[in-house]
Order: sequence, then structure tokens, then C-alpha cells
Amino acid sequence: MQRFLFVLISVLIGWSASAQITQWRGPDRDGIFTETGLLKEWPEDGPQQVLEVEKIGVGWSSPIWVDGMIYVTGMIDTLDHLTAINPDGSIKWQVPYGRSWNKSFPDTRSTPVVEADRIYVQSGTGQVSCINKEDGSTIWEVDVDKNYQGEYHVWGNSETVLICDDKVIVSPGGHETSVVALNKMTGEEVWKTKSLGGPRAYASAAIYEWNGFRYILAVIGTHLLAIVPETGVIAWSYSYFNPEKWKWQDNGLIWTNTPVFNDNQIFLTMGYDYPAVMLEMDSTGTSVTEKFVDHTFDNHHHGVILYDGCLYGSNWFDNKRGRWVCMKWDTGEIKYVAEWDTKGALVMADGLLYAYNERGNVGLVEPDPDGFKVISEFKIKKGAGPHWAHPFIADGKLFLRHGDVLMVYDIKAK
Repeated sequence: MQRFLFVLISVLIGWSASAQITQWRGPDRDGIFTETGLLKEWPEDGPQQVLEVEKIGVGWSSPIWVDGMIYVTGMIDTLDHLTAINPDGSIKWQVPYGRSWNKSFPDTRSTPVVEADRIYVQSGTGQVSCINKEDGSTIWEVDVDKNYQGEYHVWGNSETVLICDDKVIVSPGGHETSVVALNKMTGEEVWKTKSLGGPRAYASAAIYEWNGFRYILAVIGTHLLAIVPETGVIAWSYSYFNPEKWKWQDNGLIWTNTPVFNDNQIFLTMGYDYPAVMLEMDSTGTSVTEKFVDHTFDNHHHGVILYDGCLYGSNWFDNKRGRWVCMKWDTGEIKYVAEWDTKGALVMADGLLYAYNERGNVGLVEPDPDGFKVISEFKIKKGAGPHWAHPFIADGKLFLRHGDVLMVYDIKAK
């Protein structure tokens, strides 16, 4: 009986320490949300807006919906803040968690990651904090970029941390290490990788699984790393940075997108006319090779969606312009390049794409390789600054943020 109770308690403790994770761009960070029963078209003026909240701080991070509460980050004065918002739009609490990036484009970029009663955030200058979901108190904090001598690219730190098992994964870059794992309950170091020498990128890590292999795919300004979660050993790396093709800076890429993967293939894209590349991991899980290189689908910082054998997203013409692209995953064949105002963020739910472009237009789009088919659209008129925040979908609602304004829309089918 005592053995049974011990096993039961151990299982319950393990379960509570590994609860469901709510995070940026959906459960798997691939832009695909699991919501169903959503509207297949919107009214002429868009879906019904059910909530609007101001004074959340300026930023481009995504809002998160968990257990009836909204959590969102934003810059107020010179500090990044985390705000908890009640279902009626009132603010339950608002707390600072570190200094914002203080140079070019300082607005908050890191999206909250929620697991059980804890929220994990990272400031624009690399302070990682674990915050109590109920009252906003700090459980632990670690100044990762300072402690590990992280090296910045032009726009500082935009990474959203990754929870992997009992660890928080952060990518400071620099000459001491490239990627660090912290104990998610205490903030203590679990491991740090060797350094590959590149600076911070702006992309967030993801968990990659194929054929019995399980790696953390993390990004620095020069390399993609496949890391063994238990040990921090780099199983393989790929040098994406080619100074012969990249004249903008001499230390690394302006690389913002989390890698997209399926089976043994991994797709990398980053805008600025820099070539996108499809990689293939070998059967031993110890190396990758280039399957094809593409010069059309250079997605800036908006994310791409893999659906039914095709990749969807926008490409880069210049910092203010871009088109919408569909590519065959297996071959790299471009199915279309289409106009719709300009480039923008893209997510997916219930079989349809949700596009939010940089001119503030929000579109419901059919994923069809024969053409970019906008079913319905409306325009965001509140807030200020660039329309860069990625949409979030949960509980039959579409969550959008523009600057310091949060807007929520009812997209549930009646």
C-alpha cells in the first residue's frame, strides 16, 4: 500500500510539473491552433468585437488566453511589463519583469509562456523571469544575457523562451555559450552548450521529433542547432549565415522565424532576399544536408504555415512591402505569388488561414495552392505603430494586439 501511494504521489507531482503549455503561435509553435467550430466567413465589418483593453504597454508580442484570463507583455517607460487581464477587460495585475531593449525598435517582443501556475517571460535585455500566475509575484529571475555574456545583434532580444520537460531554454549567443537550459522551478543552470560564436538571433526555439530522435531546434545569428534536451550536447549544426550572400552585418543574420519541420525535413526562411533553404536530417540524426534552396519565399518575421503538403506565408520585397506565397513542401515548387496589400503574420485554425498584414488588414483565407483566396476581411483601426504582432486563437476567439491596445473578436460559429 505504501509503495502504491508513493508511486501515485510521484505521478501526480510529475503531472503537475508538466501541465499543458500555452505559448506563442500555438501548442507546437507552428502557427496552427487546435480550435474547431469557427466561422467559415465573417460579417462585412468583421467578426463581433467582444473586448478592447488599453494601457497594456507597447509591443509586438502575442496575447495568451489561459483558464479565462489573458496575459500579455508590453513596454511601459523603460521596463517590460506582464499584464493579467480579467474576462471583463479589467486589469487584475501588472508587473515589470526587466529592462526593455533601449535602442532601435525597443517595444516588447517576448510572448508569455504559461504552464500550470507559472508564467515565463524574457525582457528585451535578457532577464528571464518565472512569475506566479495568480498574483504576479516573481518566483525566480535570471539575467541570462549578463550572466552568460550574450552578444546582441542590432535589435537586441526578441526570443520567447521554450519549456522543454523540466527546463527553460534560452539562446543568448556569444562566445561563452550559444544556448542555456535553466531549471524551470528554480532558475538554476541545468546545462549550457558549447559556443558556436554567433550573436543572438530573434527567433525562438522549438522541439523537433522524428524517427525516435528528439531535439531542441535553437537559433543564433549564424547557426541552427539541434540539441539533445537531456545533456545540452549539440547533435548537429547548420551554418545558415554566409557572409558572401549577406552584406547587411558582418556578425550574423536578421533571423526571426522559428524553423518549420515535418519528418526529416526542416525549412529555414528569414526575408531580405536571403535564400530560404530546405534541410534533410540523415537517418542517424547526426547531420543535415541541403535538399533545395529557394529565392522566392523569404519570409520576413511573420511565420509560415505548413498545411496539406504546402507552405503558406508572405515574402519580402522591402521592409514595407511583400507578397503572399504558396510553395510545395517536397519540391520547392512555387504555386503562386499573390498581392494582398503587403506582407504580414499568418496563423491557422479549423482549416482556414488567419492573415494580419502590416497595413492593419485581417483576412480569413482559404489554404488553396491554386491561389490566395481571401474569404473575408476587416481593418484594425485602434492602436499605433507597426502591425507586427502574431494573432492568437483560443476559446472561439481571435486575439489581436496593435501597440498598446488589445482587441478580442468572437469567431465561434453559432
